[in-house]
Amino acid sequence: MKSNDARPAPVSQDRVRAIDWLRGIAVLFMIQTHTLALLTPELRKTVWVGRLLKVDGLVAPAFIFSAGFATALLMVRSAAGGILRERVGRNLRRIGEVLAVATLVNWAWFPLLKEPVWIFRMDILQCVGACLLIVMPVAALLASRPRALSAVAFVLAMATFAVAPLGELVQGPWATLTNKSNFAPFPLLPWLGFAWLGALSGTVAGAWGRAGLAKALVGLAVLGFAGMMAGDFLYSLYPPHRFFVSNPSNSAVRFAWVCTVLLGLMWLEARVPAGSKPSRLRRFVEVFGTSSLSAYFFHEMLLFYRTFGVFSFQRFWGDKSDWPQFWLLLAALILLTYLLCIVTDRVERVVRPALSRLVDRVARRAPSS
Repeated sequence: MKSNDARPAPVSQDRVRAIDWLRGIAVLFMIQTHTLALLTPELRKTVWVGRLLKVDGLVAPAFIFSAGFATALLMVRSAAGGILRERVGRNLRRIGEVLAVATLVNWAWFPLLKEPVWIFRMDILQCVGACLLIVMPVAALLASRPRALSAVAFVLAMATFAVAPLGELVQGPWATLTNKSNFAPFPLLPWLGFAWLGALSGTVAGAWGRAGLAKALVGLAVLGFAGMMAGDFLYSLYPPHRFFVSNPSNSAVRFAWVCTVLLGLMWLEARVPAGSKPSRLRRFVEVFGTSSLSAYFFHEMLLFYRTFGVFSFQRFWGDKSDWPQFWLLLAALILLTYLLCIVTDRVERVVRPALSRLVDRVARRAPSS
């Protein structure tokens, strides 16, 4: 695998903290979404919950977009720095961690040992891991040619959204990847499209910096809102399907809003003086943004899993909470998740270097063949 061409690829070292903020905000809304299970059934049917769910519909697109963004950004910069092979290895390990946690979460809910088929259930983490396994090889192969990578990512994103309604016609085992169901809440269609759009944006950020990224996001937002306006037309092009699940217009409005929110966060980031000390709010959001995998696992376990068969938020307050109690419990759940993320991060900073040193020692002592 080559990490450079005859002509070096352009590269920008601009830090885009806004993508961490986007991911952190998405984590907070994700926790809020899942905590709705604590409300009484009557309250979950109210207009206010319906409005919350419309906003919550941006959580998964933001997560998957951010994952594609980070992957492409790192590939482009690593190719320019001549360390692409090393970066690919680290990214593969990170994808392995995502899939391992996904399997652990599935094991918490389903009898994997008795019914191993549940390991293939496509929830959000499985979807993120699978999307990255598809996006990363393409990003690595084209990392030294960002113009080509951005064009390919855009075409593949649009193609994914275009074929998504046809995925509902797929039957049999392959339906897990194409058709939303209880076994596949997050199939690859249409969600892979958001990963490709993230890869497009990350490529532009890596090659042309914040200014180029802003232009790309504006273009995607305009395209997305245009797709929203063409909803009836786009629906008529396909056999009957679930509009708010797989129609390209539904996907278009989602990625339009994700791009708009990211643009707003970039505007806020630009207003932060260089070298200034992060505020408490910023540090709080960035913890969730940089530890999103830990945050997903811990809030799910606290909320639903009965630790030692004794405690979970769902056990004590599920289907019983009014609005005041809901907001109080949500705040408690966010705080506990935050603290566990901090502890996990500190443990990892100690354990990871120790493991690396141990692996190096074993490798040095291993007899050469």
